[in-house]
Amino acid sequence: MKTKLIIIPLLISLLLTACQVVTPAPSDQMSVLAIEPFLADLAQNVAGDRFNVRSLIPLGLDPHAFEPTPQDIAQLNNASILIINGAGLEEWLNDFLENIPTGQTIITASAGLTPRIPQTGEPAHEGDESAQDSDPHFWLNPINIITYVENIRDGFTAADPDGAGTYIRNADTYINSLQQLDVELQTQIDQIPPQRRLLVTNHETFGYFADHYNFRIIGAIIPSVSTSASPSARELTTLVDSILANNAPAVFLETGSNPSIADQIAAETGVKVVTDLYTHSLSTPDGPAATYLEMMRHNTRLIVEALK
Repeated sequence: MKTKLIIIPLLISLLLTACQVVTPAPSDQMSVLAIEPFLADLAQNVAGDRFNVRSLIPLGLDPHAFEPTPQDIAQLNNASILIINGAGLEEWLNDFLENIPTGQTIITASAGLTPRIPQTGEPAHEGDESAQDSDPHFWLNPINIITYVENIRDGFTAADPDGAGTYIRNADTYINSLQQLDVELQTQIDQIPPQRRLLVTNHETFGYFADHYNFRIIGAIIPSVSTSASPSARELTTLVDSILANNAPAVFLETGSNPSIADQIAAETGVKVVTDLYTHSLSTPDGPAATYLEMMRHNTRLIVEALK
């Protein structure tokens, strides 16, 4: 009888090992890392007080051009849960994702969303044939963020089942905030006459925003969904012609953008140059876009003021 008592626990242990059953770590021991600051903000709203979510990319840096340091790689390797936007935004992360650490949970926030199709008459992405199918900027439509929150909620629940009730409640609360935000932004945008809902931006960032709120994209200084591209002289000439033909009132620049080309375009066309839109990063806590909700309010206010 004593021999059986020893063997049975041993067999159970072997079976659990073969099935790779992993006991979730207590929430206060989990390291949760989001790639972008806006993702960290979303995730923290879902996590509540169960754990703190950190951002890998510091405030103000462009995720398209981010180059991780050895310290950043160490953070990636040590994270219990890693939250990424996906959809091609973090191309520099591809090699890491092919060899993720054992037991690490990866949450792709944009999973399940369909890339946009450019509007009729929207400038083509010359020299970037894949860009039309891979615009990663889903988050600039707040309704898309509902999917982000649901994916984060489900990922947290899988990694920390004890917190499921917290994640569900917090996600529901935040989704309600997103729906209210959408109504609020639409009310502001309704002040802009339809014929003036024209967007010219630093690079092709606002496609999902434009689709949802019925703007027309006239063009971009960098005609690509990535800031790593550079405009040619011919592309800038085409953009100037498009601005003049459509009587576009303004060019919108993201924080950190070099305004020199926009200023040149303004001199040729008479458009207003609007700076300091937050798109890929939040502001500092004392700035105008310290959270995702505040970022969307700030950007919409600047757009409405320039176009109405």
